[in-house]
Amino acid sequence: MPYYESPVDGTRLHYIDHGPADGPVAVFAASAYTGHEMWEYQTLPLAEAGYRCVALDRRGHGRSDAPWSGYDLDTLADDLHGLLDHLDLRDVTLIGHSIGTAEALRSVTRHGTGRVARVAVVAGVSPGVVRSPGTPDGVDPAVVRADDEVFRRDRAAWFVAGVDAFFAAHLPGNEVSPEYVRHLIDRCLIAGPRAAMGIRGVVAALDIADELPGVNVPVLVVHGTDDTSAPLDRTAERVARLVPDGTLKVYERGGHGLFVTHAERLTADLRAFIDAGAARSAALTGAKAGAWTLARGRQSPGRDGGITTGAIGSTGNHASVFHSCT
Repeated sequence: MPYYESPVDGTRLHYIDHGPADGPVAVFAASAYTGHEMWEYQTLPLAEAGYRCVALDRRGHGRSDAPWSGYDLDTLADDLHGLLDHLDLRDVTLIGHSIGTAEALRSVTRHGTGRVARVAVVAGVSPGVVRSPGTPDGVDPAVVRADDEVFRRDRAAWFVAGVDAFFAAHLPGNEVSPEYVRHLIDRCLIAGPRAAMGIRGVVAALDIADELPGVNVPVLVVHGTDDTSAPLDRTAERVARLVPDGTLKVYERGGHGLFVTHAERLTADLRAFIDAGAARSAALTGAKAGAWTLARGRQSPGRDGGITTGAIGSTGNHASVFHSCT
């Protein structure tokens, strides 16, 4: 099992690295409480198709060590970027789910785009879901504090109670087996109470709207209309509007757990995003090479043309429910 050390404090962090070493690189950041296993319906088929899939167990989650400190967004983003440095990854597609989207976006705004070429935001809680200056219509912090107390008393029961909302399992096409639900809850419970409460604190304090105009890479935003953990209008639609180059894909009747309920569609959309980005990178590399050749011939190089994608709005379920696996 491969590990690396956090560049922040040396915490030993676990990751997987599947697929060919020379394939297009996708790096996955998981949702709260879960480890890399949550991405199995994306990492396995993508790796089998020739993509290099790297997925991190954040500190206190999965097989990573669980220190007492470091459960803040800057540290988590630095941990994630440290993995890219450790493996010397380039032209990376960063893919995050829920709070993992904030880690991915903060990693870009803190460390730049020397390694990251594009970001996929899947069922993200970014830019924030709790009431704050940037999210004035968010969840009342008092509701979050009350839910924290329920979570502290019985985490296992809290996860069970949130299953239907998490997957929007009451809607056609979103059925998930009881066996899978038990498996996912078991994985969530591996995160210790300190890490679990720490990541809940990150979600509660999240307010990164002001950073999003600085995310100067293409961003794919994927979200469900019935995501009650992260209502569409407060999260995905805002991200797609605020980043300079954002595309929003809305899944009708999709809940928060798109990585399972819409696994094949999500994997296909991620693959298309990676492929389009790789083609764009190759075209830009070729254009730069052509410009260099022309410059050597004492001719004026042409100007590279930009590729712009538009954000597509959609009206979804605007219910505000913090009680779910975030």
